[in-house]
Amino acid sequence: MIRDYQAIQKTWFKKGQQRKIPTYGKNAGVKLIGILDYGTGKVYCEEHERYDAVVFERFLKCILEQYPTGKIVMILDNARIHHAKLLEPFLYENKNRLELVFLPPYSPELNLIEGLWGWLKSRIINNAFYPTLSRVSEAVQRFITHINKTPTEIIDRLCIKM
Repeated sequence: MIRDYQAIQKTWFKKGQQRKIPTYGKNAGVKLIGILDYGTGKVYCEEHERYDAVVFERFLKCILEQYPTGKIVMILDNARIHHAKLLEPFLYENKNRLELVFLPPYSPELNLIEGLWGWLKSRIINNAFYPTLSRVSEAVQRFITHINKTPTEIIDRLCIKM
């Protein structure tokens, strides 16, 4: 979730002129679900009002459509929705194409997409003010579009080199 409230990140300002970031005290946010293709550096994200097993299943279907051939291995955290019983028939039906690999609990540093979310927040949310949630959403989409133009930068920044 990319929250609409602003965060102060390390920044420079003239002595005695501390930067002030306005806020409107709400707790809304842009809920994102996404993938980072380790091989190509391509990032694909969707925005949703809620994030549950139904949304996750639709997301998986979309990924299967985007990658119509070959096996897809998806690295996930242990969110409850990733283990929902609702998904079992779909996962069984697609077991030859889709494999879900779950990271150990409390290990976001092992999930490459977490690096992307941190990069996104650092670039567009921290030290910035957006007057509406739709502006946050627009900024997120601009960021994703921009980084997808340079997939090698994504790989260099986020992917582990062997």
